[in-house]
Amino acid sequence: MAIDRQTVNRVAFLARLKIDDDKIEATEEEFNKILNWVEQLNEVNTDEVEPLSAVNDLPLICREDNVTEGSQADKILANAPMAEYGYFVVPKVVE
Repeated sequence: MAIDRQTVNRVAFLARLKIDDDKIEATEEEFNKILNWVEQLNEVNTDEVEPLSAVNDLPLICREDNVTEGSQADKILANAPMAEYGYFVVPKVVE
């Protein structure tokens, strides 16, 4: 699969990236290099390789979940620039 100029612009739009017009060609080449590398990985024979579920065989150590300091919502919200009805107020980020 080859990446073209239109795909670079679409990916940049979806990722909310601003790519200058003079850098689109270089970005297109980088994307194609990455895809070629991924295609090389597909050529590796992994038929006899067991799927890896963890990097090491150490068991996960779980601790008991105990509340040490609770019921401090008023103190926490005092640090917020804006709070309303017991919640943080943040600017809208979805267009």
